[in-house]
Amino acid sequence: MAEQTTDSSSPAASPLAPKKEDIAPANPKLAELNESRVQLLNRIQNLKQDLQGWRSKLDTQVKVYREEMTELKTSLNLEVEQLRNEFKELKNTLHQQQEDVAASLNNLVLRDDSEDAKEQKDEKAEGKDDDVVKEAEH
Repeated sequence: MAEQTTDSSSPAASPLAPKKEDIAPANPKLAELNESRVQLLNRIQNLKQDLQGWRSKLDTQVKVYREEMTELKTSLNLEVEQLRNEFKELKNTLHQQQEDVAASLNNLVLRDDSEDAKEQKDEKAEGKDDDVVKEAEH
């Protein structure tokens, strides 16, 4: 009976205790899994750092592009305002020239009318003189 107690208390005899044969192959597998896990964690950490670097670069580029766009927008708005002012001046100049031309044409028409009226008056006067001369001849 003493043999039974020693046999039952030994780890090899116990059904729940791991066998030396099972432990030996598990250790290299665990070491391999741990190494793989460490490699994956390193890769993830590197990817996180790369991502953070990309984000930083993108944020910088976006900031630079926004500043450039703001400068371009300001410059464009100034140019548009200058063009508006120039067109307004041109419009006023053209309007003034149009009024000047219209006034000149009116003056020419009035002169022509007054000259025509004067000529007609002169012709009538000459006609009366001719009638008077004709009557005197008769």
